[in-house]
Amino acid sequence: MSGDDRLQRLADALAGARRSGQALPMVPWLGCLRDADEAYAVQDRVAAALGWFGGTLPRCWKSGGPSRQAVLTHAGLPPAGVQAVAPGQTASLQGQHFHRRGIEAEVALRTRRDVTAEEVAAWSAGTTPPARELVDAMTVSVEVVDTRWAPPAPDAQDVAWLKLADQQSHGALVLGEWRAFDERDWSRQRCELRIGGVQSQSFEGTHPLGDPTWLLPPWLAHATRGGRTVPAGTVVTTGSWSGLGDAVSGDRVEVHFADLGALTLQF
Repeated sequence: MSGDDRLQRLADALAGARRSGQALPMVPWLGCLRDADEAYAVQDRVAAALGWFGGTLPRCWKSGGPSRQAVLTHAGLPPAGVQAVAPGQTASLQGQHFHRRGIEAEVALRTRRDVTAEEVAAWSAGTTPPARELVDAMTVSVEVVDTRWAPPAPDAQDVAWLKLADQQSHGALVLGEWRAFDERDWSRQRCELRIGGVQSQSFEGTHPLGDPTWLLPPWLAHATRGGRTVPAGTVVTTGSWSGLGDAVSGDRVEVHFADLGALTLQF
């Protein structure tokens, strides 16, 4: 089987799983992907099959990694799964199908201006602009982590690539009210998360990269691959301050970032 056929078979299976709501057994697909580039190629094919972006660049992304030493990963997010919630209102995810309702409290950023591939390539010479020149606004966000893969599966690099091909295990994204971006001491940023009726958890300075804006250059390098331009107003959510919690159907989720905002969602 050619490499192109191999990737297309996986893309067809993942697109079919999203259409049907049925999970795929992972073990038969282990060894299908050889590297992250092939996983990204599958992401693109799934997006095309499901008509997510209409041939244009995604307007909303997820990006991140466990540390600055790790290779960050990225995924364009299907527009239908992105929901904005007004202050004082509750985002409803009731009736939506999830295999898992993983909860990550995050900060999302919005680009100030267009960013071209040529500009990003020049940053390798040490000319990366400060975050305030790239970002005009930020907001509280919650990513719902989900999967099209049925457990169990061994802990192996193959598994990581299959999860990456599945839009990096993305289910939905809820965005709070946008506020003007400001430079701050992210090591002192406080976050509170409550899932269901349990006591809220508090976090401070727990972003895995130390500063969510740190991922802007690698994310933009990925997003502008092939000479593309990331347009002004593109949104990227930047990784969890709270680790990965789990909600169940009927749970209410509340997130608050000090001096940034809050949001509530209902499953």
